Amino acid sequence: MSGGDTAATPGADRPPPGRSNGAARSGSNGAARSGPDGARVALVSGGNRGIGLGVVRRLAERGMRVVLGTRSRESGQAAVEVLGDVADRVAVRQLDVTDPDSVARLAQWLGDRLGRCDVLVNAASVLLDDAGDGLDLPLDVARRTLETNLLGTWRLTQAIVPLMRARHYGRIVNISSDLGSLAGMRRGFPAYRVSKAAVHALTRTLADELAGDGILVNACCPSLPSPERAGAGRPLRVATSFRTPLWLATLPQDGPTGGFYRSRVPVPW
Repeated sequence: MSGGDTAATPGADRPPPGRSNGAARSGSNGAARSGPDGARVALVSGGNRGIGLGVVRRLAERGMRVVLGTRSRESGQAAVEVLGDVADRVAVRQLDVTDPDSVARLAQWLGDRLGRCDVLVNAASVLLDDAGDGLDLPLDVARRTLETNLLGTWRLTQAIVPLMRARHYGRIVNISSDLGSLAGMRRGFPAYRVSKAAVHALTRTLADELAGDGILVNACCPSLPSPERAGAGRPLRVATSFRTPLWLATLPQDGPTGGFYRSRVPVPW
C-alpha cells in the first residue's frame, strides 16, 4: 500500500469543521483550536486510499476530526470526494513521510491550528519488491522500502508524540503485515518483510518508552491477504480491513500497548 499524497481540497488549509462534536474556534493568536466538547483529532498517513482511507472514514464517523495525510493534492481531493456525509470532518494535508520538512510542517500545523493530535495511524507504506529472493534484490529497493515503511513511521511518530504528551493521551497504530512476523518469516518479498519486522520492533520500543505518558502504541495486520496470497485470486476484504486499526485507535486508557494484532487478537511477532 502506497503512502499518501496530500492534496489540499477546498478549505484543506483550514481545520476540519465540527458538526456534532463542535467546530474549531479561533484562539487569541488566530490559530484554530478544538471545539468546546473536546473532539479528538486523528492523523492518518497514507489516508488517500485502501486501509488508510477506510480508517479515515470510520474515525470521522466516530466524531473525530481527521487529518488525511497524502503526498499529492489530487489524490487527496479525490479521496475526500468519496467520503460523503463525513467529508466535512476531514482536512487534507500534504504529507511525505520520507521528507523531514513535510513532516515538520504538518506537525507545526496541527499544533498551531488544532492544538492537539490524539490519534496517529501510520498507514503510509510501499511494497516495491516481489516474491524474489533477498540475495538478488537491488539494495536500492530495500533502502527505499525502509525509508517509507520504517523511517517514515518513525519520523512521523517523533514529530507527533509531543502533541500527545502535552495532553497525556495518545493512540498510535502502526499498520503492518503478517509478512513481518518472525514466527512465519520465510523467503519472498524480502525488503517488505524486513521493513515490517522492523516496524514491530519499533512498536515494542516506543510502547515501553511511552508507557507512563498515557500513550498506547500497537501494530496490526489488517484482515487482507498478504501480497503472496493476494495473487491467488483471494478477494481484498477492504470493507472489514479497518476494524482492528479502528479498535486500536479508540482503546480505553487501560487498553493494551506494545502488541501486534489481527482481527483484534494478538498474533506472534
